[in-house]
Amino acid sequence: MNNYQIITDAASDFGAEIVSEYSLAVIPMPVEINGETYLFGGNESTISCDEFYELERKGYYANTSRITPDVFKEYFARYLEQGVDILYLGFSSGLSGTFESACLAAEQLKAEYPERMIYCIDTLCASVGQAFLVMGALERQADGYTMKELANWVGSHIFHVDHWFTLDTLSHLVKGGRISPAAASLGKIVQLKPMLRLNTQGKLIIHAKPRGHRKSLHLLMKQMEDHWLPLEGKRVIIGHGGMPEYAEELRMMVKERFPEAQIQIMEIGPVIGSHTGPGMLALIFWGDIR
Repeated sequence: MNNYQIITDAASDFGAEIVSEYSLAVIPMPVEINGETYLFGGNESTISCDEFYELERKGYYANTSRITPDVFKEYFARYLEQGVDILYLGFSSGLSGTFESACLAAEQLKAEYPERMIYCIDTLCASVGQAFLVMGALERQADGYTMKELANWVGSHIFHVDHWFTLDTLSHLVKGGRISPAAASLGKIVQLKPMLRLNTQGKLIIHAKPRGHRKSLHLLMKQMEDHWLPLEGKRVIIGHGGMPEYAEELRMMVKERFPEAQIQIMEIGPVIGSHTGPGMLALIFWGDIR
């Protein structure tokens, strides 16, 4: 019997329309900004991306916290009680303790539901990169993959999800302790727009430091030119942090250079946006490096 539910978390930045289209389950995550605590994720969001970035532009900094084991138990049990197995595809353990919480919950629930299967997979991905991998999994589930077959597919493709990001502001990296205030001040003066990527440990690392918007766009394109593996799939996701005009500019560049690319634009939500600020731009594709 091929009866299992794919579950992910709010770090994947899925909107309600994707959740409905694929019958995907998304566990929301708490986001605190301007003294208020919201939920973000799937159908349970109490703050939109537009509202979140509007607050950030007003100078408010946000904080997020990982999903607790008790919350995972609550969501997982909804399906286990119905006789449905679970495949959880989680936020990178290199960026959050959320995956650890999921594993703790799964171990406890296995004792309560010994006849059920729970697979927890650390995607080592984040934001629209996580969404990219989950969408591939959803399509293969629809094609009839068993949960074990799909878990094997996910495991063999994690390191082919290329994540490339550029940032518009450095202040949120300073607040998170990733760079010093002095480095941020210098970066602002020379208009640095750092490019980051996720490595094989699922951690964000600075890859390059282009100066100015146009150079950052061309550097994003160069990564796709050098590393894209279209035979793995032609889906390309462009993510943006409250700057749809950036996303459209990059979309036109990708389409001109790679007319066969199947481009999807997504918003980067508060879970990642809390740490990167408004203006983040991401390019995700099947590639040959992480």
